[in-house]
Amino acid sequence: MTQSKHIWGEHLRTALSLASSGIPVLPLRKGKVPFGNCDACAGGACGGRPNMKSAGACTCPAPCHAWAAATTDPAVLTSSAWMAAWRRAVCVAYHPGAAGLTVVDLDDAAAVAWARTTLPPTRTVETTRGEHWIYRGAMPSHNAVRPGVDIKSTMSYARYLGTGTGTLTALPDTARALAVRKPSPARPAPHGLTAPAPTGQAECPHRTPAYLERGIAMAEQRITKVRSAVHATVYRTFLAVLSTHGRCGCLTDTHVGRLFAAAQAKGETLRHCTDAWTNARTRLGL
Repeated sequence: MTQSKHIWGEHLRTALSLASSGIPVLPLRKGKVPFGNCDACAGGACGGRPNMKSAGACTCPAPCHAWAAATTDPAVLTSSAWMAAWRRAVCVAYHPGAAGLTVVDLDDAAAVAWARTTLPPTRTVETTRGEHWIYRGAMPSHNAVRPGVDIKSTMSYARYLGTGTGTLTALPDTARALAVRKPSPARPAPHGLTAPAPTGQAECPHRTPAYLERGIAMAEQRITKVRSAVHATVYRTFLAVLSTHGRCGCLTDTHVGRLFAAAQAKGETLRHCTDAWTNARTRLGL
């Protein structure tokens, strides 16, 4: 009993220390997956998969949505919902991208040997089977970029395994190049928005264009300033914009494009933006 309390207490202290340094954190249970401890999200009702590694557009306070639940807020980390999770946690995880970091996860000795001849030296943390090479700078996350190598940054989480050794260096182009994928000829990569602005028929309540412009600007600012729970914030922001402006036909593709651009600047993909926009429209019946 005492040993168990000591372990989860250490996890919580580690999490609070990281959070105070601006690194969003969350607890992981056995299997290195987030807690699915929110009844309201059972069965993916909110659009996420609570017991898996993906993140959903959820507004609940429980730590059940992977990287999107990671936070630096000590009030959240020590809330009753999170304390219940810390008592069962097996380790601490963090969201590298939100902290401006990228983790090159080297899963075995062969991958480590490759990195030592290909990537510039940086801070290194030993793992069970390999090493984490941590760079300063964020990029999209990708799994299996080569044998035994994953990239964890935006929209991903990594286990915290200690401070490591070496000096943190800038993310090199060689690491970014690992994530580049040529589009399939049968399914070319999208170049623009795939989520149309709603064309509502309701009477417009906006007396001047400045009202809409102010609303879009505030929404952009809300997304831009967020430090944790990015995906959930994007969804809630889209929902707020659509609830105010979605039924009168005022929104144009230009407005939607501005919101998408703000979200993508925080690490969201076009697909996630489109899904969040579509889910918000569906929830409002648009």
